[in-house]
Amino acid sequence: MDKEQISSGNIIDWSVLRRLMRFVKPYKGRFYLVVFLTIAIGLLSPLRPMLIQYTLDTDVATGNYTGMVWIIVWLFVLLVVQSAVQYAHTYFSGWLGQQVIRDIRTKLYDHLIRLRLRFYDKTPIGRLVTRTISDVETLADVFSEGLAAMISDLLQIIFILAIMFYQDWRLSLLSLSTIPLMLISTYVFKEKIKVAFNDVRNAVANLNTFVQEHITGMSIVQMFASEKYESEKFRKINKDHRDANLRSVLYYSIYFPVAEIIAAAGIGLLVWYGAKAIIQADMTGITIGELIAFIMYIQMFFRPIRMIADRYNTLQMGIVSSSRILNLLDDQTYVQKTGSYKPVALNGAVSFKNVWFAYTEENYVLKGINLDIKAGQTIAFVGATGAGKSSVINLLNRFYEVNKGRICIDGRDLQEYELGTLRKNIGVVLQDVFLFSDTIYKNVSLGSAEITEERVWHAAELVGARKFIEKLPGQLNYNVMERGSTLSVGQRQLISFIRAMVYDPKILVLDEATSSVDSETEEMIQQAIDKMMKGRTSIVIAHRLSTIQKADVIVVLDKGEIKETGTHETLLQQNGFYAQLHKMQYKEFV
Repeated sequence: MDKEQISSGNIIDWSVLRRLMRFVKPYKGRFYLVVFLTIAIGLLSPLRPMLIQYTLDTDVATGNYTGMVWIIVWLFVLLVVQSAVQYAHTYFSGWLGQQVIRDIRTKLYDHLIRLRLRFYDKTPIGRLVTRTISDVETLADVFSEGLAAMISDLLQIIFILAIMFYQDWRLSLLSLSTIPLMLISTYVFKEKIKVAFNDVRNAVANLNTFVQEHITGMSIVQMFASEKYESEKFRKINKDHRDANLRSVLYYSIYFPVAEIIAAAGIGLLVWYGAKAIIQADMTGITIGELIAFIMYIQMFFRPIRMIADRYNTLQMGIVSSSRILNLLDDQTYVQKTGSYKPVALNGAVSFKNVWFAYTEENYVLKGINLDIKAGQTIAFVGATGAGKSSVINLLNRFYEVNKGRICIDGRDLQEYELGTLRKNIGVVLQDVFLFSDTIYKNVSLGSAEITEERVWHAAELVGARKFIEKLPGQLNYNVMERGSTLSVGQRQLISFIRAMVYDPKILVLDEATSSVDSETEEMIQQAIDKMMKGRTSIVIAHRLSTIQKADVIVVLDKGEIKETGTHETLLQQNGFYAQLHKMQYKEFV
């Protein structure tokens, strides 16, 4: 499995941060509140040492018990205010983060469901799950533990430094003499943990991709008895994930004790110098209150420095996740451009005019297709696997766009039609039926308010599915589970017929719709197909030539080109491609 690479520079990508802040705009009132609370935390933090210094040097030194009581009261009030501000800051920054990631995740999902299938051909689904879930979740930390917390820490450092140097520059310089060591250790930690975080994100993406793919393909894993092999592959990926996390744990376990030692060394120097000056009573002017206050200042000073490297990496990983999400949102290459034409009804005439199409550049699967299908006509496409039959359907529904040429319905280019209108008028039944983990009714209506239960029952009656649905617990409210696992292949196929018919489409597309069912079910479905085709333009793709013998026109495709067209009898008489296919299939059943 390819390992996703994450690039991250040594500085924050401010352009990404600016774009991220656009999502904050609807909540700018709460954002300004968080900014205010951040500044308030920075201003309130140094007040406690100042009050303690004052009471030690004035009230305690003079025995003013009343003053000491009042200071205790003020300290209690300050503690309550600080706690309230800290609570509000934590809550509102978290609230802001959750609102933003909700909006981003919604926008991202709305974008994903509008991307063309070509995008999904090239992108692992597990990686998109990582983008939508894990990467978006990381953004919450940008607000709750990253940006706002970093600003708060920086403000505290600035305010504390200002107060320390204002009171005594000598004690300040002595207290800060260990800062170079702290900065070096912080920088090394920042670089190491950044690499570890990148490895963790890579491992998470690989895990998601592997699990999604292999759970989806579990039948293949078990069918070929490759459980042991796949289990070993998962163990390797899981081990990489564990090792990446353990590296981050290792760096934390080393950095914070080192930072504590450096901070303790600074406090030790401060106590040694201050106590020596007080005991010797030299004329330095250092008081016990000032010394105690400086000890508290230096502890408060080193705490945000210790945390700032962690905050930085949290912020940076949030920015990296933001960058990946924004790059996905910026990917307009595959977004479908929809027209505006919404006809009241279609006749169903379809024409292909010199159509060329390739899934990858220059590897054309359709070459110069010219074909006119009259309204109400039934046309069948046959050919070997890879001849380009299914590509015709993909182009007709605009899942992909033609490279050259035009496809028209009722004389209008597909590009002119509003996409929803176009697809509602084309009913498609595929060989591989996909059902969501939901009720039969929801799988048929797909959330459309215009599809009533009465319409669903009518369509079920038409395709011969009513009897089996009525026998299910809950009938239309029966939950088919993921991919319709509680239904047989034939039952799933019948539901796909219902889904195609409830919209009363003017064009019906059947892509090998009976290839996965037994003979009895096929006969029942074939009867339903005959009813469904009446009054509709029908395009049929089938390997079983017996299902298309009644078609008005049969088109034989070979390597993306039309080789023959005609009725069943006419093509047999020509003794060409179709006749050879017929002979080969006849031999299979003899």
